[in-house]
Amino acid sequence: MAINYEYTEADMIVHARLERKDMQMLDKLVEGLGHLGIVTTTNKALGEVMIQTTKHCWPDLKKAIEAMPFEIEFIG
Repeated sequence: MAINYEYTEADMIVHARLERKDMQMLDKLVEGLGHLGIVTTTNKALGEVMIQTTKHCWPDLKKAIEAMPFEIEFIG
């Protein structure tokens, strides 16, 4: 079986920080965008999350997240 190397470097992880009260809303809104990404809480006390996406999906996902009704800071 041949390996398709076209997508081997496509994975991307984005770290972000937002208010704790908005973390669940971010998760639900990203989940509703049709698998553009997956949100995982990395530090609930600090409001830090990890967003798993691809380099191809990130531009659309970033634009959608920035339009959401809360402040988010991309870190790292």
